[in-house]
This record gives sequence, C-alpha cells and structure tokens, in this order.
Amino acid sequence: MTESKRVVVMGGAGFLGSHLCERLVGEGHEVVCLDNFVTGSPTNVAHLVPEVDFRLVRTDVTDYVHVGGPVDAVLNFASPASPIDYLRLPIETLKVGSLGTLHGLGLAREKGARFILASTSEVYGDPQVHPQAEDYWGHVNPVGPRGVYDEAKRFSEALTMAYRSSHGVDTGIVRIFNTFGPRMRPNDGRAIPNFIRQALLGEPVTVAGDGLQTRSICYVDDLVDGILRLMHSDRPGPVNIGNPHEISMLDLARWIVDLVGSSSEIVHVERPVDDPTVRQPDITRAREELGWEPQVSIEEALKRTISWFREHPELVTP
Repeated sequence: MTESKRVVVMGGAGFLGSHLCERLVGEGHEVVCLDNFVTGSPTNVAHLVPEVDFRLVRTDVTDYVHVGGPVDAVLNFASPASPIDYLRLPIETLKVGSLGTLHGLGLAREKGARFILASTSEVYGDPQVHPQAEDYWGHVNPVGPRGVYDEAKRFSEALTMAYRSSHGVDTGIVRIFNTFGPRMRPNDGRAIPNFIRQALLGEPVTVAGDGLQTRSICYVDDLVDGILRLMHSDRPGPVNIGNPHEISMLDLARWIVDLVGSSSEIVHVERPVDDPTVRQPDITRAREELGWEPQVSIEEALKRTISWFREHPELVTP
C-alpha cells in the first residue's frame, strides 16, 4: 500500500478523470476534483461526493487554479479529448492546453507537488514511423482542423519540460493512446461509443472511409493503472500508455456488432481531414520503467463497455 497522498485532478469529472478519482479514493488518497463541466459531467463523480476524502470544485482552470493546504500531486486531465468536442471548442482547447497547464504547473511548483500531464498519442499526428516510440517527433498539421488539439498537447509537453528544467518541478508526461470503457459519452464522436450506440439501436454502423485505418485500443482500468504507476514514480517521461493491440476500424465495427448481437449493417461515411492512418504504441519504456502492460483483453473490455451502455439506456436512446 502506497502512502496516502492529497491529489488534485484537473478535469476530474471527465471520462478518464472520473476513473482516476475513483481509483485514487479507493486506494485511500484524498482527492480534489476540478472541472468546469464543459465536456465532463458531475454525474461521473456523483458516487464519490459522499466520500470524506473527495471534494468536487466547479472551476475553469484557464482562469486560475487555487487549492488550499498541502498537495502531493497534480494530475492535469483538463481538456476536450474527442474530435467532436475540440472541433466545436477550438479556442477553449488551445487555452486549456496552454493556460490550464501553466496554472497546474504553477500549483505544483507552489506546493512542491509532482505534476502529471495527460498528453496524447495525437502528438504523433499521422505517423511516418510505426509503431510509435517516445523518441518519435511526430507528423502533425498545425493548421489543419485537428491541430487545435494536437498542438495544444505538444505545447503543454514543452511547457511541462520547461518547468522541470527551469523551476525544478517534479514532472511526468503520459502519452495516452485510444482508451475506452464505462462513462464514455455515446455521442462524443469517438469510434467505440459510436459503434456501440448504433449497434444497440440497430442503426447502420458508420465507418469512416474504407475503414482500413488502424487504432490501438486500451481499456480504461489498464490506463489508470499505468498513470498511477507514473505518478508514484520519479520518471519524467514522456511514456506511452496504451494497448499495442492494433485493429482496423472496419474490423472493430464488425466485432462490436457481433458482440452486441445486432443486425446493424456497416456503412461507410466520409473520412475526417488529417485522420491518422495507423496508430500503435511501442510500450517498451512503460514495461521497463513502470513495470506496466495491459492486463484486460480487448474482447473482455468491449463486453464490459457494452454492458455498461446496456445498463444506461437513457444515454443510448436517440
């Protein structure tokens, strides 16, 4: 059992942030959850509110970040993360990646806390190296529609390293690959919740382009384990956390339709601009430095996620 810590989770009411809060509270840590509920929701952490070691604060981290008392770790998960959100909120996405990260780093510096930045595999863009290791610099279009998210995260990585080198802040950077699980919003534009929702409703399952583009998908419980291993370590990263199980979008759609037992047909729609062709993490660094690798099989993870959507039909109905 690790020593109990007081942890600030920025964006703690979002999909990933809420799972982090839940795990931290479950392990005996005190959690201060900050969120403005633009893409997160208080319902994601409602079950934690009665806990004595959990505090939910509605605030916009691009304005300021203030937390009274001691803080041992600051986890920055504040950002729109799905294309439908960051394309709708481009300026907000850039502000939270820059100003939000600046304020989170300032809090960590003030408190002498460890700072963990949630970065993304999107810093690799449409990669020309496969699989992607942390020393690959990426292939990103800064003026394309996805640039608001990709460049916000690339800037936040640079800012995190600047605070480490200039101010001696104890920092770690995690590059998160496609993650899924309970509490995803069914209409957030990401493939897995979209496919599950459509299959449950018997609607056509919409696959972008020819569907041969690949992603590597990781269950949320595995991701949270990797992030907390990084938090409890002294490693600066960046470190890839993701499941190397690579699959085409077409095969993923067919798999979900089969697991749901749906009669949905697969239809093809226009592929988004700058949609990456391939995505697969090299997790050598995570294995060697954190002793981490995914434990939940993709089939089991998909079944758990489908079950969660079945248990929340109010989220699935059109």
